[in-house]
Amino acid sequence: MGTPKPRILPWLVSQLDLGQLEGVAWVNESRTRFRIPWKHGLRQDAQEEDFRIFQAWAEATGAYVPGRDKPDLPTWKRNFRSALNRKDGLCLAEDRSKDPHDPHKIYEFVNSGVGDFSQPDTSLDTNGGGSTSDTQENILDELLGNMVLAPLPDPGPPSLAVAPEPCPQPLRSPSLDNPTPFPNLEPSENPLKRLLVLGEEWEFEVTAFYRGRQVFQQTISCPEGLRLVGSEVRDRTLPGWPITLPDPGISLTDRGVMSYVRHVLSSLGGGLALRRAGQWLWAQRLGHCHTYWAVSEELLNSRHGPDGEVPKDKEGGVFHLRPFIVDLITFTEGSGRSPRYALWFCVGESWPQDQPWTKRLVMVKVVPTCLRALVEIARVGGASSLENTVDLHISNSHPLSLTSDQYKAYLQDLVEDMDFQGPGET
Repeated sequence: MGTPKPRILPWLVSQLDLGQLEGVAWVNESRTRFRIPWKHGLRQDAQEEDFRIFQAWAEATGAYVPGRDKPDLPTWKRNFRSALNRKDGLCLAEDRSKDPHDPHKIYEFVNSGVGDFSQPDTSLDTNGGGSTSDTQENILDELLGNMVLAPLPDPGPPSLAVAPEPCPQPLRSPSLDNPTPFPNLEPSENPLKRLLVLGEEWEFEVTAFYRGRQVFQQTISCPEGLRLVGSEVRDRTLPGWPITLPDPGISLTDRGVMSYVRHVLSSLGGGLALRRAGQWLWAQRLGHCHTYWAVSEELLNSRHGPDGEVPKDKEGGVFHLRPFIVDLITFTEGSGRSPRYALWFCVGESWPQDQPWTKRLVMVKVVPTCLRALVEIARVGGASSLENTVDLHISNSHPLSLTSDQYKAYLQDLVEDMDFQGPGET
């Protein structure tokens, strides 16, 4: 016999009627709207009572057994929200989770109220005699109940990792028309969490321009990051996989420009290094060539100023994933612009402020292809709206085919996972 597992809505209605959980209550007489406390776990005034509803659901589904399992508030909260998000008859009416005094969310039954939910149906068919929808819902509940947060790395700015062995040859981006299947996919896992997992290799598309002319493009995936160099540097103690920029004589005809570009490339020395750690991309220059950077659109606007200068011989953060994901959620809701994700580097000269960037000798654009894919999903309203599934272009990732609602829920889960990291893990 299988273990009976309650459905989220009838179970929740019973908890609302009992009124024994702090902050969980009906907010109108017709019993169509109710509130759930939604306090952040890292707030100083957070109390155990603020999270009773999430723990109670974890216990009801068997995902948490007191005395046996380790308490896991982020997973409880995420599973509770995911269970609510799957219900067509329920919607989030008001999000007051940022209220400094009483953070909570108000949900609303969009059909005829609580209906027949007053009596929880906890039956579980174990002999194949139940309805298909009942069986599918129980399977989904169990999968979500087994979701496990992957350990997150400490992406603080320690020294860059030294490449112990040569990386695999640079990879071209796999075609979206022929996504590679991954038989070991865990269907209960939020696939976007892999953006944060230690050891996952992000794929970077590197494009170089000499005086506005594209002279080089290569896509590479390497765990210790990459390093742009002007000539082959055989020093194995330097960090990152070396990417050698081409000699300007291959593509340019102006001898004066060629001479200047060669001077810039020779000044790169050990190179310009870029790597990912947790939520951050870190950069440092290992030569004498001053380099300025900015996060912008893929087509750089001449009015876009620099965000900073890449520090010499020490790391500086050049991209933070969390603000990008927050902006992406806003973009999916139709109330914001598309978030920026392309890293532009101006090498050897000052940033082209109010000038055409095509006048600069050496400009390099680095695009994390996973971020481009995330924006594309949002732009078309969900991966399932595309003709094909979407690959995030990170190691061990799986082709995605999500509805718009699923995609938004996964993004929100990812933000909460980031929020529950300690200060040293951001």
